[in-house]
Formats: sequence, C-alpha cells, structure tokens
Amino acid sequence: MDLRAMISRYCEYQDRCQKEVRNKLYENGADKEEVGQIMTELIEQKLVDEERYARSFARGKFRIKNWGRRKIVYELKQDQISDYCIKKGLSEIDEEEYQATLEKLTEKKMPDILKDRNVFTRRAKLQRYLTQKGFENELIAEMLRKFI
Repeated sequence: MDLRAMISRYCEYQDRCQKEVRNKLYENGADKEEVGQIMTELIEQKLVDEERYARSFARGKFRIKNWGRRKIVYELKQDQISDYCIKKGLSEIDEEEYQATLEKLTEKKMPDILKDRNVFTRRAKLQRYLTQKGFENELIAEMLRKFI
C-alpha cells in the first residue's frame, strides 16, 4: 500500500495533529525527508490542521469526558499544539455549559462524599476529584463553598 494513500485515509478518518501523523509515518517506515514532504502536502490539502484539531479535541473532551480546561490544555501541550491554537480550541467551550458541567459533576460525586463524617475529608475528596477532571482551583473553591 502506498504510504501517501494510507496516511491520507488516516487523516480523513478524524482530525489529527502533526505529532500523531509524524509518528504514524515513522511507524510505517518513512524517513525524515519523506515525512517532511508528506506533511507539507497534507497541510496544503488541509488534511492536517492544528487549529481544527484543537477545536475538535477541546469540544470532544469537554462534552464527552467532562474534562476541565486545565486538563485539555495539558493534553494539547503534550501534542505540541501552539498556544494560539489552544486558545482557539478553548473558545469552543461555552462558559454557561462549563459551569453547568462542573455543578453536575459535583452533584454526582456528593452521595459518595457525604458518606464520610469528617468535613475536611469531604472537602479533600471533592477537591481531588474536580482537580483530576481538570477544573480550575478558583471554580473548585466556589463549588466547595456551595456544596459543603
């Protein structure tokens, strides 16, 4: 199978970042020069677009996995996405929807937390859970004041 055809199908299937595409090319035996040429072609054909990738990544991780902004930013930085594209990606998250998701996650976790009698342990469990989901500390503090 032709390497260009294979990688074109790979990019058409879903949005990919340059890092993913480069890794896939190297896995399939491409050398450095060939990877550079193919990447240039893919970018010109708009099959690889970092901004589009950041937008769809942020939208998907927020809506499907309920990730907070901090976790999304961290993952995008791992994929070597520029700060400009990360900012564009985060603009896909509606502020009201973000707050509603944070409240929904807090309410979902409350029955488990209320089993513990110690108030400090409750606070720590909720804070740890929301931090792990990637929400900002100031929003977490607000939820702690509201629910505990």
